[in-house]
Amino acid sequence: MSSQAVAKRHFGRVISTHDLADSLDKVKVLDGSWHMPNANRDPYKEYLAKHIPGARFFGIDDIKDTTVDLPHMLPTAQDFASAMERLGISDQDQVVVYDSVGLLSAARVYWTFKAFGHENVSVLNGGLPKWLAEGRPVAVSGEGEEEDMTADAHYKVPTLQKALVRDYDAMLANARAGGKPAVVLDARSTARFMGAAAEPRPGLSSGHMPGSINVPFELVINDGQLLDQHSLKTLFQSKGVDMSSEIVTSCGSGITASILYLALEESGAKNIAVYDGSWTEYAGRKESIIVKDP
Repeated sequence: MSSQAVAKRHFGRVISTHDLADSLDKVKVLDGSWHMPNANRDPYKEYLAKHIPGARFFGIDDIKDTTVDLPHMLPTAQDFASAMERLGISDQDQVVVYDSVGLLSAARVYWTFKAFGHENVSVLNGGLPKWLAEGRPVAVSGEGEEEDMTADAHYKVPTLQKALVRDYDAMLANARAGGKPAVVLDARSTARFMGAAAEPRPGLSSGHMPGSINVPFELVINDGQLLDQHSLKTLFQSKGVDMSSEIVTSCGSGITASILYLALEESGAKNIAVYDGSWTEYAGRKESIIVKDP
């Protein structure tokens, strides 16, 4: 039996700042901050300047598939395991991920762990902003200090959970069938979804896949925190989402799609996957079917 199979969840998918503060000595904390290139922000430098005590930095644009010309696609299982060992994380650790926005890229790191079978992973609700607003302690690091965190960490090379990931061929087949069998939830803005606004990445058409449903990721968040379960269920119901169906989330590059993944999990959906390449891959392929609303 794999180490992932025997590991037990110690926390919920989303945990409070209070619960994390009481458990800092029992968990491994990751700063999973990431920003769009046009934000002119360096998440690693921000991490060095201020982070939750004991946190390591998970570089979304470093721990990725380096063989494709797409942003932060999932790395190989071997590369993921090696990266975790460098961060001092074992496959038995309880991991808590946060980001500097509140709830944004931490969800992508959460889904990455889930995709590699690591169930003991949680997202800090409200992230670093809520932690700071409550006057909780922070730490400062110098360049290279993370090198001291690797002692005794062993991460068994995991097996990719293919049910949690969709690729281009699956999404193209789904589009050609008019959005079946999977219901695609698109986390991008309504204007981009409709084709009325340009994509932030040059050369990409806006619009959406046939049959997809627009659920802008901001709708599942309030003040940097995930909505409660009842509110999430009400939202998805209002969008006409059948929670018992196969659901695939998509966005621009797989970041905010992971927020919808987390929200759907929290709402009780069971058959959920993320389209890893998302719109950057889909709209970049000439075979793709793109719908624009009048």
